[in-house]
Amino acid sequence: MENGTKREGLGKLTVSSSLQVEQPLAPSKLWKIIVVASIAAGVQFGWALQLSLLTPYVQLLGIPHRFASFIWLCGPISGMIVQPVVGYYSDNCSSRFGRRRPFIAAGAALVMIAVFLIGFAADLGHASGDTLGKGFKPRAIAVFVVGFWILDVANNMLQGPCRALLADLSGGKSGRMRTANAFFSFFMAVGNILGYAAGSYSHLFKVFPFSKTKACDMYCANLKSCFFIAIFLLLSLTTIALTLVRENELPEKDEQEIDEKLAGAGKSKVPFFGEIFGALKDLPRPMWILLLVTCLNWIAWFPFFLYDTDWMAKEVFGGQVGDARLYDLGVRAGAMGLLLQSVVLGFMSLGVEFLGKKIGGAKRLWGILNFVLAICLALTILVTKMAEKSRQHDPSGTLMGPTPGVKIGALLLFAALGIPLAATFSIPFALASIFSSNAGSGQGLSLGVLNLAIVVPQMLVSLVGGPWDDLFGGGNLPGFVVGAVAAAASGVLALTMLPSPPADAKPAVAMGGFH
Repeated sequence: MENGTKREGLGKLTVSSSLQVEQPLAPSKLWKIIVVASIAAGVQFGWALQLSLLTPYVQLLGIPHRFASFIWLCGPISGMIVQPVVGYYSDNCSSRFGRRRPFIAAGAALVMIAVFLIGFAADLGHASGDTLGKGFKPRAIAVFVVGFWILDVANNMLQGPCRALLADLSGGKSGRMRTANAFFSFFMAVGNILGYAAGSYSHLFKVFPFSKTKACDMYCANLKSCFFIAIFLLLSLTTIALTLVRENELPEKDEQEIDEKLAGAGKSKVPFFGEIFGALKDLPRPMWILLLVTCLNWIAWFPFFLYDTDWMAKEVFGGQVGDARLYDLGVRAGAMGLLLQSVVLGFMSLGVEFLGKKIGGAKRLWGILNFVLAICLALTILVTKMAEKSRQHDPSGTLMGPTPGVKIGALLLFAALGIPLAATFSIPFALASIFSSNAGSGQGLSLGVLNLAIVVPQMLVSLVGGPWDDLFGGGNLPGFVVGAVAAAASGVLALTMLPSPPADAKPAVAMGGFH
């Protein structure tokens, strides 16, 4: 039970006594939440590989830096369409297997197909007529893009229903939702750690010797081997969760409303769009502010997500694309930095709830950590200047890697970013679940609406990020500077305009559902 309010049916709110306290999660409920949240480790393992290795990989396929960000349009576009649609239909699914589980299973199956296409893009491209060696490889790029689209669709099919299922298991209780999302964020960190560790290890292909071919060099073979592991991990975790965790039967009133919606669907070819436009039209003010803060937050994060390892390879190590020495060393050092970041993310995810209570609320913690994000992104300028100033050459005139001090500084910067990342991966989803629960919205649909505030800035950055960087010389710093400004603006809005959720409200104050 939350301070001041209680959900009854689908939309009715009644005021409860301020003396009543939300009951802690029963061990059986907590166990189910942990098992479902563990799917995030499998999903994030694949995402970690994308974020650390794929931007350098597409450049090795012949796509220049200024166009590399266009490839990433696949993710936000598919997310903008798929996650809200899946959220709507999972809210209203009457399958005997459950509301969320069929979509989670379908997403896992699509991941297998996508990972195969991405991993074997160079081989399939060569078999179709691409030349060996350096240069533009159009057929491999085409296969890669198709696989990338499918992978992003699959990840959105997985993440949305997983978070919605966690909200279902939380029973609409705000404290339980925050706990569930904290576990989800924790397992994302676990997946990141495993993914970045795999990406930073340069001899993983020896475990799968068949992965190295004429068209697929050592770097490509390592990427392919990583994806083999990703398939095994995701399928194992998904199978365990879908086998052991059964969804609760829908209340009779929910079933009646679903039947009515499905009956109405026969009159409309795409009933979802009416629902999503209605959800946006009737969105309460707190949700609009949450969408704005989230949007600015992702404008800050996405340039770094796209080019973190590329920044380490070019600006810190001084390498160039195609340089098998410095650039490759820089990419792997960046993957190591992301691994350290994920370790910090994991510990921080478990402490978000505690820190939020100590600081005065989740939204205040999020605002403060957005300023930490802004400072970290601004410090990339300092690290880059230090790296440029300390460049050294060996006696033969060959450029050497960065000094230990510069490398340590860059790795510490990666690690520090794990602190605000924990808030980004948990707090907005928990707030959306709480706000939507009190407003009578379906969890899947509401989280799909929140996803729009994530994918729209990703689309914006993907479209203008590369040309923007190219305008200032082709480096990565211009995008990072814009990110720092956006993070600071997000922090200001979170602290000044974003309302506290019901659980953070003062005792005896009834929160009216934000209608």
